[in-house]
Amino acid sequence: MLSYLDNAASTPLRPEAAQVIRDAAEGAYSGNPSGSHAVARRAKYALEEAREVFAACLGARPAEMVFTSGGTESDNLAIAGAVARRGGIPVCPATEHHAVLRTVEKLGGRVVGVRSDGRVDLEKLAASLGPDVTVVSVMLVNNETGVVNDLVPVARLIRKRAPGAILHTDAVQAFPWSDLAAAAAPAALVSVSAHKFGGPIGVGALVVRERSAIDPIVSGGEQERSLRSGTQDVAGVVAASAAARATVAARSVELPRIAGLADRLVGGIVGGVEGVRPTVPAGVPKAPGIAHITVEGIESEELLVLLDEAGVCASAGSACASGAAEPSHVLTAMGMSAAAAGSAVRFSLGWATTEGEVDHAIGAMVEAVGRLRRSAVPG
Repeated sequence: MLSYLDNAASTPLRPEAAQVIRDAAEGAYSGNPSGSHAVARRAKYALEEAREVFAACLGARPAEMVFTSGGTESDNLAIAGAVARRGGIPVCPATEHHAVLRTVEKLGGRVVGVRSDGRVDLEKLAASLGPDVTVVSVMLVNNETGVVNDLVPVARLIRKRAPGAILHTDAVQAFPWSDLAAAAAPAALVSVSAHKFGGPIGVGALVVRERSAIDPIVSGGEQERSLRSGTQDVAGVVAASAAARATVAARSVELPRIAGLADRLVGGIVGGVEGVRPTVPAGVPKAPGIAHITVEGIESEELLVLLDEAGVCASAGSACASGAAEPSHVLTAMGMSAAAAGSAVRFSLGWATTEGEVDHAIGAMVEAVGRLRRSAVPG
């Protein structure tokens, strides 16, 4: 049996999105939407209709949607585009995705510490703000731990300490779990990526609430309000909008179901394996679909190999870490030791996760940890 519990890395295509891809294979979206003939006009109509659907799902206006190739490009465009437009420097917490963190570092910005539970430290953030700050980037849901940040106090700090700055949020992990119309309302710039909620890989969006907020970072044909040049992936955008609409429609049912499955998973592992600790303390807001734990005395890379052999797909953290064995920057920023960070495992559930997958993963974890501990005993 296969237990796919790595939905924070990428989710299976929702049926609605898969149907769009099948239609595309038959030529339904073959035109270039920048053209003027009938086929191009048909593609343009499909693109703009999808823009309206996607925008409504994000609590945005269609004119605020800028389509990109995914979350990384959206994050880069938001931060580098803001600096290109407005000068100054960017600021972000140390637990951001590398698409944000490395962009901030490259632009000479400030990286600030976080609390031990992974949430943004408002005192440290306040100390980093000043008239030289152009954009502050704080993610809604951390891609490794699932910790949720409240953007309202962050926006309040920015208005007080750096009134000329704007707020960007990486909401890539948040969309399956949060109503972004409310959760991301304080942000002028919002990044999302389709393959985190059942859409295709290679499609993302940046909500730009203020046209004067950013400049483009790619030159070309001036598509997407002249903010992101390049011929749009019409089929990908249509599929993404279909997945977004399905996600919103099913959210009220899927959230409690997935939260229950995650509780079942963690409870089963804790009950069957000694030395297991949830990374996020009880009471700290977190996404229901991410179960992040540490297993005392176990190297996560060795554990993941055995889980993979048993048909369980999980990860040691961000899927963007290129297989590097070094400790997670998120966990070390939270004050976790290198040894503890090296024992971390992330299970992430999604719309397609079943009880059978969860139960299979529990059994596989009990067996895999047992094997590793027996092999570590001399003689």
